[in-house]
Amino acid sequence: MKFPGVFTLFITDKNTKPPAWKALINLTIIIGAAALMVIVSLKRIDVKLDYSFLPGVTFRLRKGFEMTLILSICSLILSLLIGMVSAAAQNSRILVIRYLFMGYVKLIRGTPLLAQIYLFFYIIGTAWGIENRILSGILILSVFEGAYISEIIRGSYLSMEQQQIEIGMAIGLDKAGILREIIFPQMLARTLPALTGQFASIIKDSSLLSVIAVTEMAQTMREISSLNFKMFECYFLLAALYLLLTLPITYFSEWLERRFGYEN
Repeated sequence: MKFPGVFTLFITDKNTKPPAWKALINLTIIIGAAALMVIVSLKRIDVKLDYSFLPGVTFRLRKGFEMTLILSICSLILSLLIGMVSAAAQNSRILVIRYLFMGYVKLIRGTPLLAQIYLFFYIIGTAWGIENRILSGILILSVFEGAYISEIIRGSYLSMEQQQIEIGMAIGLDKAGILREIIFPQMLARTLPALTGQFASIIKDSSLLSVIAVTEMAQTMREISSLNFKMFECYFLLAALYLLLTLPITYFSEWLERRFGYEN
């Protein structure tokens, strides 16, 4: 079907990447429409954004930004370890271990993070003397994200064709060789894009740690807005700071998908 004149700017063939100039035009229209919607909405409720307070809170914002990064990176490392152990344990021949980790994944994935934060910090943390809020936050995030990473790893392993392992055995590879030469490279290609995307989720989920007074970005912004009463300005800025962290990770994840042919 042919489209007349200017409409060709908005049309492309299926499964075909549009030219850069056409993508830029469409993205500019979308961003412009979103910005106009925000401007009109603010005008309708008679709100004028004022960021004159920023110079006085730059240090606090930087500390909150750094804390979010620390929480996210530490949680990513620990959750990777938890996820790998959990994925392996769910294939264990020992039923107690298998059911324990299957139950862990179902329990964590089936309950909200906010409830887990309260239960862990105020019950388990108090009972076992874990008073450091930053350590508690890292542990809570790691246990939560580890359940999702576990399923990413386990799903990647289960999607592999058994025939490839049999071929590896047929050409004389031992278990270590099959793991090194066949399983690990393919699992890396299949899981890395999803794990990179999961890192963006960790960054966003870290904002919920503000409910136990961990001074990451969300808590810092909450404290600033309570002092200067610039709620709209503070939360627009908070959204921009999170996008500054998560958008590059999202694009990197998409690049990895193309690089490893993940969609195939």
